[in-house]
Amino acid sequence: MAGSVHSEPDVEESEPLRSDANIAGPMADPVPGPRSESVDVSRETPPPMDDTPIGRAAQQAVEAMNRAGEGLPRPERTRVMIVANQKGGVGKTTTTVNLAASLALHGARVLVVDLDPQGNASTALGIDHHAEVPSIYDVLVESKPLSDCVQPVPDVEGLFCAPATIDLAGAEIELVSLVARESRLQRAIEAYEQPLDYILIDCPPSLGLLTVNALVAGAEVVIPIQCEYYALEGLGQLLRNVDLVKGHLNPDLHVSTIILTMYDGRTRLASQVAEEVRSHFGKEVLRTNIPRSVRISEAPSYGQTVLTYDPGSSGSLSYLEAAREIALRDPNGQQLEQSPQALQQHQHSSVAEGTQ
Repeated sequence: MAGSVHSEPDVEESEPLRSDANIAGPMADPVPGPRSESVDVSRETPPPMDDTPIGRAAQQAVEAMNRAGEGLPRPERTRVMIVANQKGGVGKTTTTVNLAASLALHGARVLVVDLDPQGNASTALGIDHHAEVPSIYDVLVESKPLSDCVQPVPDVEGLFCAPATIDLAGAEIELVSLVARESRLQRAIEAYEQPLDYILIDCPPSLGLLTVNALVAGAEVVIPIQCEYYALEGLGQLLRNVDLVKGHLNPDLHVSTIILTMYDGRTRLASQVAEEVRSHFGKEVLRTNIPRSVRISEAPSYGQTVLTYDPGSSGSLSYLEAAREIALRDPNGQQLEQSPQALQQHQHSSVAEGTQ
């Protein structure tokens, strides 16, 4: 998939925006308004798109992926994945919410834990997170059950979110004096009774107690790396902290996935960064690159992931394929062997477990 996904051209502020599925057709509205009807992502067939070659190709690709998703393996136990990078602006939140939505569209039950005080993941998923809403702050500082703050995500069946509020900004200081300050999120996740296939934790762009709580709570670290000049800046410190947490608090912790974001295949720089990252990390790097995409950037302003905002866009297709790669790996990064009979039996038993 990686080779077939083309990034979108950069769009200047003075230029009107174009729909990915309409590049070969007429110009879209300069600023698309919010959709009047929510997208029913549970349907096998996406809504009709513009009758252009690109639109038809995108629609066929979505349908093919949805059909293929029926056979994806679901993990034997919940996979807790920490999306982290000390550098800001690399696509941590974007990667978290779109991977989560993609895994849910493939049939998994997924929880997004928003651990960033800015609450951008909550916004992107359309979750209310004003000061009075029960949030992950109450879980970490007040020891409330995680189930008290988990909300279902509109439009995406099987996707849930534990939102962040502005109160989380003071949690770094408040956690210092609390007992077991590094493992409070881990205890909350272990006590959560609803069945889940994946938990994705969106970390702040810092290496404080919030990020340490995330690193203790899960085993897999997912690192988004932008395909730009400063891509590897700060990565060494993050890897050292992962090793420190592994040595003292969580021996199972490891970097399982590297995902290249903001990839522009027209530039030599993007190719050089991608080549350098692949040569350094090897099998941990996903084959699928996430392109620089206008539609990915627009989606959060309407409280949606790109999967529901524009299902046929290159960004949407890339995240669907990246999620498929992750689902076809075990927690240690090894390729899984698929048995259709076993997968079907496991899926039927999981569906019967009920909804939140």
